[in-house]
Amino acid sequence: MRVVLDTNVFIAGIFYAGPPYQILKAWQEQRLDIVVSPPILEEYRRVGKRLSLQFPGVDLTPILELVAARAVVVKTVELSEPVCDDPDDDKFIACAISGQSQYIVSGDKHLLKQSGYKGLEIVTPRQFLDKCP
Repeated sequence: MRVVLDTNVFIAGIFYAGPPYQILKAWQEQRLDIVVSPPILEEYRRVGKRLSLQFPGVDLTPILELVAARAVVVKTVELSEPVCDDPDDDKFIACAISGQSQYIVSGDKHLLKQSGYKGLEIVTPRQFLDKCP
């Protein structure tokens, strides 16, 4: 199963316990594939770097290198028009379409509102775990 993780889910899975962590653990156990694009990887790095200043004991470099090496990295197609209220979120939809992902997992209300677009299911981490244990 292929899944795109919004940045908030990816980062929360690194820094906190709970459903986002369980999703990353499922990926580590090779029960799912994380699909990313270069812009998503860059956002993971940027946000992770900012948060690591608040959590100096956490080194994100190995985790980000692992994602870059083991995730399915896709070149995204251009969307014909903006989809989300926040245009910055369109990169997750473009990645899911290009990577033939079944799900986008997010806590972002702008993305969650787009569930059903082009057949994509956009769900919260808890909803994802309930659907795909």
